[in-house]
Amino acid sequence: MKTLAKPSFRDLPQGECAGVPILLKLWDRFDFSILLTQAGINKLRGVPTWMTAFLYVVGLISRCSSVSKMAEMAGKDALLRYLFQGKKIIQSTMSRFLTTSYNWSLFGEKRVGRLQDDFDTMLHEGDVIALDDTLNPHPFGKELPFLCWLFDHSKKINVWTMNLVTLHAVLRNGLEYPLFYRIWRKLEVKGEGPTKFDLAIEMLVQLRRSVSCRLWVAMDRWYLSKDFFNFLILNSYDWVTKAKRNTAIYRRVIKPWSGKERFVSINARMLIQEIFPQLKLQGPGLVSVAVPDIYMKMPYKVMNKKGKMVTKQRFTPIAAVVAMNLKEDEDLTKENVVEVDINELAAEYRGAYLIISNRQDAPREALSVYVRRWRIEVFYRAAKQELGLSNCHSTMEVHHHAHLELLFTTETLLNYAQWYENKGKTSDGEGFTHGEMVSSLFHTRCEVQLKVRKGFQQVHIQFDTTVHRFARLFAEFWPDEIRMFWGMGYPSIQGLPLSA
Repeated sequence: MKTLAKPSFRDLPQGECAGVPILLKLWDRFDFSILLTQAGINKLRGVPTWMTAFLYVVGLISRCSSVSKMAEMAGKDALLRYLFQGKKIIQSTMSRFLTTSYNWSLFGEKRVGRLQDDFDTMLHEGDVIALDDTLNPHPFGKELPFLCWLFDHSKKINVWTMNLVTLHAVLRNGLEYPLFYRIWRKLEVKGEGPTKFDLAIEMLVQLRRSVSCRLWVAMDRWYLSKDFFNFLILNSYDWVTKAKRNTAIYRRVIKPWSGKERFVSINARMLIQEIFPQLKLQGPGLVSVAVPDIYMKMPYKVMNKKGKMVTKQRFTPIAAVVAMNLKEDEDLTKENVVEVDINELAAEYRGAYLIISNRQDAPREALSVYVRRWRIEVFYRAAKQELGLSNCHSTMEVHHHAHLELLFTTETLLNYAQWYENKGKTSDGEGFTHGEMVSSLFHTRCEVQLKVRKGFQQVHIQFDTTVHRFARLFAEFWPDEIRMFWGMGYPSIQGLPLSA
């Protein structure tokens, strides 16, 4: 028989952020501390801003609901105490950092520019930029200028919210990360102020400062605008989207008796209905049929005889692909929307849709690009459910910009770690999901001990054996020291051996 001794009490050095050393290694890999300083996000005394920013990133992954929780975690977590050795980060420190008017947009631009210097993360020709917007409800900040009442199509109610327009990079090697964001402001007088198209153009021009190769822009049907398409082509972007019910398309036909060409208007839904029998013959899964000789009228400006600029139309060939069983039609409720104008609905027939693009020479590639557009919807869902995109309840606008830029930074680090760990894995079930990276690696419990070996202090971290499945990340990104520095190349202060 075994007896039970009386309990004893002592301070157990435990932590909940076992994967933070890997996160720190990736943070230093992309020089985010240096980029913060280059963007003017620094202070003369006290806790360095790059240290506070990293704590905010850790807090987002740990799902802290407020800055007070983040500060509390920094004081209690044994691993974070070694990481921020000598620096006590309290709630007021976090609050001052987040409410100071820093140029977060410049930091975002420098972050994207730095990613283009790394072969793994740089954008290459043919990579995809997904463009979309989402609603981020905020019922507390009644006076914030960027909040307004908008209709939430998924909930079928009006919500007090911000409208976030975002660019998201989806690379051919499987890596993805958020690029830029803008907040659309609803003005009292229609036609005044920037539209969502203006915000998208502003971000795409910003991207061109660090990327020169030709890229795809994949978007949903809301962004179907001929003027916007002309801007994209002029700036070396290819576009692909889903046709609406009222999208005017034409079929090129040759008169048999004269050999002359003519363009016959055709309804998008009727075109889908015409091709639909060919789709049914292809079986289950994603099926598609490319339709040749489809054109759109595209505007262009010329000077007339009187010396005035006038807008004319020319027939321009486009890629037209009728597709069925797209991922976005199976998930969520994007198509179950109550639209004010029925013509704004997608052209559809029995679950089949029409995908259009300017690349009439590559219709199959256009379809594969549009399929990857869905990754921005996955990003929105992960950011809201796992990183607290909608949890910033501050009533100061600058805090929201800091929250969004640091969340984009967090997502960049998480996505890179997930991509690196999943490289070479052949099936979806074999790799790790975004949620598993958060809850099973970066935010998991561990035991922390400080030992002295050969005159050097070493921090030993004991993981649960379940964390061993992330062995590839531990082998590649486990650092030699556990302390934050501004940049790389500083001497080691404390050793950090790998424990299990």
